[in-house]
Amino acid sequence: MSPPPSPPTGFRWSRRAYVLYALGAAFVFAGVALRTPTPLLVATPLLLGPLIVTFGFPRASTHADLEWEVRGTGADVEVSGTFRWEVPIAQGQVVPILRPPPSLRPVGSPSRRADAHHLEFSVAYRIPGPSLLEFPVPGLLWRDAWGLAEHPIAVEGAPLSIERYPPEIHRLDRIRLERTTPSPGELRSRMLGATGEYFAVRPAVPSDSRRQINWRATARAGRLLANDYHLERTGDLLILLDLRPSGLGPARDDRILNVSRAAAFGIASAFLAQKSRVGVGVFTDRLDHVPLGTGRLQRFRIRALLRDAGLPAEGGPPERFAISVRRFFPPGVFTLLISPMIEEEAVTVLPLLRRRGFRPVVLSPSPLAVLGMSEETEEDRVANRLLRLVRRRRLSEAWTQAPTVDWDDYWSLASFVRFLQNPTFAGRRA
Repeated sequence: MSPPPSPPTGFRWSRRAYVLYALGAAFVFAGVALRTPTPLLVATPLLLGPLIVTFGFPRASTHADLEWEVRGTGADVEVSGTFRWEVPIAQGQVVPILRPPPSLRPVGSPSRRADAHHLEFSVAYRIPGPSLLEFPVPGLLWRDAWGLAEHPIAVEGAPLSIERYPPEIHRLDRIRLERTTPSPGELRSRMLGATGEYFAVRPAVPSDSRRQINWRATARAGRLLANDYHLERTGDLLILLDLRPSGLGPARDDRILNVSRAAAFGIASAFLAQKSRVGVGVFTDRLDHVPLGTGRLQRFRIRALLRDAGLPAEGGPPERFAISVRRFFPPGVFTLLISPMIEEEAVTVLPLLRRRGFRPVVLSPSPLAVLGMSEETEEDRVANRLLRLVRRRRLSEAWTQAPTVDWDDYWSLASFVRFLQNPTFAGRRA
């Protein structure tokens, strides 16, 4: 359901209107001072012009319905949409006011086409890395033909979700996690659903898809019948995000935050599609979490948690991180920790998690990808080599506690997918 239209704030004069008023007042003052009607005649259109354009304002009840979408692959994003309104607006022009997220960089100039009943627009953007963004509902502004006044129009629509993550995410459907939390008695669950092993035939309900309808049984019985299946689950997955601030600064930390959220949401969505239970924990100065669950609603819960996650002013201690995870999630579940591993304190989280029954696998977004290192001078090359050596040493320390995958190319998760496909070989090679 779309939210109600935002109320317009009322019309406002432009700078050009104030200039006309100032000139008109000056001519009036000159006519009174010189006692001649000529300046007064010149001042009349200057003073009345801005007032006349108000008769072409849209009605106060006028609002526009917005339908928009996002297209493109990878870093290239094209946002296009259409505003529609019932009451015709023939005079002046209608201009969309876009408020993109800060990480979106415009490419080229926007295009738009309008008539008396609708406005079409299209804007191209580029994303520096995988992201999970929400594009706010754009505004709509009416301007008169002379540019003297403008009036906002209420817009009814929903924010646009922009999800971009590496293409290897779609290969995770080939990976089957082992069951990590035993059921009482180790018996097969009798939960039923739309996929899995065939169970029985039952009367169809409106929510059944065409694929679930048993057409042969329907033809024999003369009424709609549908199949029921045992739900299949491939295991449980816990995704932890370490979003404590680092010494890189808020701007670089925010970029690492964006790619971490996108990776977490893409991985969670892939395993939820396999009927796995997925839980997510986000640690800043405390642990915000979504408990283990499955289904479409679980995907919306995880997306809302990741969308609202932000960088705190100060991070919490590693002990609090490990204790909070043990409090909200069962031990033994397959655990994925997404952390840039910048500070020494980040490595100390791994043994604390192991002591509480979690054996994490670390996916580490490399901070070297956001530093903007150059190779122009010999000093730059030496500094870059030192940074890579420090990074390699930190990951080696992490490997002593948990398998660690270095994510140095944000648009590729090939190394992480290979590790999940054959973790034993990856561990021997490391």
